[in-house]
Amino acid sequence: MELLNEFLIQYGYAGMCIAAFLAGSFVPFNSEVVMAALLAASDMNPWLTVIWGTVGNVAGAMFNYYIGRLGDPDSIAKRIHLKKSGVERVNHLVRKFGGLMGFFTFLPAIGTVICLVLGVMRANPFVVLITSTIGKFLRYAILAYMVFSLAH
Repeated sequence: MELLNEFLIQYGYAGMCIAAFLAGSFVPFNSEVVMAALLAASDMNPWLTVIWGTVGNVAGAMFNYYIGRLGDPDSIAKRIHLKKSGVERVNHLVRKFGGLMGFFTFLPAIGTVICLVLGVMRANPFVVLITSTIGKFLRYAILAYMVFSLAH
């Protein structure tokens, strides 16, 4: 994993976008490490780093959303080891809040599940796109602020 991080760091904004896509999809990857390294050790523009990270991470989330749309709730629940009571709770939340749950896709690990479930439940993709963009942008902006203020 360290070798992949080093490779992505060499490519600046494009590396940040790729790292964020991997982290936003179902691939277990930590884009925060790449962002922190880019901001701490180079003259990267923090706002451009946040924007490219957000773009990649949202693309990964929407990839998960559309994978979810291909499946049915029962098969997805079995693959992510979600019990029937868990499926019912998630269904209730999606029916109640719909695509607004996309905001929480910034959460580690569970964000992937949220995207998949939103796809399975056919939540409005435009709302999912907007809400997940807001959540992911805020997470990266906070991280960039912390790293940049500590490093400079």
